[in-house]
Amino acid sequence: MNWKTLDFEQLSARELYLILRARSAVFVVEQSHVHLDADGRDESGIHVFATDDITRPMPVLAYARIHEGDAEDPEVVVDKILTSPLRRGDGTAEALIERVLAVAAERWPGRGVRLSAPVSLRGFYEAFGFRKTEGPFLEHGMPYIGLTRKSRLLRDTASLMKAQAAAYRDTFELL
Repeated sequence: MNWKTLDFEQLSARELYLILRARSAVFVVEQSHVHLDADGRDESGIHVFATDDITRPMPVLAYARIHEGDAEDPEVVVDKILTSPLRRGDGTAEALIERVLAVAAERWPGRGVRLSAPVSLRGFYEAFGFRKTEGPFLEHGMPYIGLTRKSRLLRDTASLMKAQAAAYRDTFELL
């Protein structure tokens, strides 16, 4: 497997075509999500994907798109997450999420990461530190939930604050 993390301008025409083809195969054909996949957000996204033998008709094995948050909503947003049916259950999906989280932490340190996922995948994402923040709600006729993962920096700060509060509480109890 060949992993890549590319801005839109770095994608070759063939890579973009293969990504759009994989997204259409999974979201539109397999999952029956009738929607305009080329939604105008690809140009501002970071594309994380794995390929195998790019000369094959369907070489994209895993894919996710990442967007920087903004002043109003600073969390990094991950969407269009997919794994090829040929690679489900073999660790490819886990490798994809690990890479996505590493890219988000590198490019936008200190920010949380947010995504929407089918309710059935809640446990999968929780294994990576995501927690349910909204839903369930219907998206493309399926029940979805919103999940958020706080940044390691925020989690470490929260843990430190809890420890300090406990220390102060213990000190107060000794008085």
